[in-house]
Amino acid sequence: MKLRFLTAAAALSALVLAGTAVADPIVIKFSHVVAENTPKGQMANKFRDLIAERLAGKVEVKVFPNSQLFGDNKVLEAMLLGDVQMAAPSLSKFSRYTDSLQLFDLPFLFRDMAAVDRFQQSAAGQKMLSSINKKGLVGLGYLHNGMKQLSASSPLRVPADAKNMKFRIMTSDVLAAQFEAVDATPLKKPFSEVFTLLQTKAIDGQENTWSNIYSKKFFEVQPYITESNHGLLDYMVVTSAEFWMDLPDDLKGEVKKALDEAIAFGNKVAEDKSVADKQKIIDSKRSEVISLSPAERAQWVEVMKPVWKKFEDQIGKDLIDAAYNSNN
Repeated sequence: MKLRFLTAAAALSALVLAGTAVADPIVIKFSHVVAENTPKGQMANKFRDLIAERLAGKVEVKVFPNSQLFGDNKVLEAMLLGDVQMAAPSLSKFSRYTDSLQLFDLPFLFRDMAAVDRFQQSAAGQKMLSSINKKGLVGLGYLHNGMKQLSASSPLRVPADAKNMKFRIMTSDVLAAQFEAVDATPLKKPFSEVFTLLQTKAIDGQENTWSNIYSKKFFEVQPYITESNHGLLDYMVVTSAEFWMDLPDDLKGEVKKALDEAIAFGNKVAEDKSVADKQKIIDSKRSEVISLSPAERAQWVEVMKPVWKKFEDQIGKDLIDAAYNSNN
């Protein structure tokens, strides 16, 4: 009887030890809506690989591209419910949670990506990462995609060319006002539907970066692309406050370090792809790339700049001024 008891005790002890040894790693589900070959897609995969290399058995990142789990309109709600732990929605998607991030949708605010970087790394730009904290979300960093261009079914050289056209936009009151300023109709539609909407001519055009226009093949169903550089398409890498607070401090530091490295990698990819993908579109001869003259561009700026004033009270004039001054 005693021997049987000792054997049972030993077996139980072995099971406990075995259970400890094979404890499941903390899983970070990273959901995004674009292709894996985009800057965001490559950043997410780089983050996954760095975590696998450094925190194997402790933390595991699972990446779900192309809206496999959630679209950008639903992912933040899913995050607050714990169904996904990390995402990188476009900055436009945060308008339900804070007014200040609408700043990044203002047309012709930033001259180039260097100005964007200067502002985002400034004290004012970094403070904006915490503007969603009260809603249970934590901003972990900015990720670039690039400056936006206009594509359409007919040439866009001056604002009057856009009159009565239908443009797909992200869910953003600023972007809606931007197209209304040129007497066009903005339609809020999911990113995953854009190609079909363009192909079936349900819409006349859209705005996006070179890498998105190329990776999603929008250039194949849009005969004209105007190099307007009128807006910014950036993302905020975000997690839930609950998940971030529950993550052990030693792991949190390593996860943040890996994420910062992945974001830096993704931003370099964005810079390189912006140049390369634009050239691929030109070489394809599927879409004509229109370069605006200084006089033509000035017309777009003049018509769209009143959008700044319209949202000044929501965003804050000081913040808009700080962003604009980053161009100097």
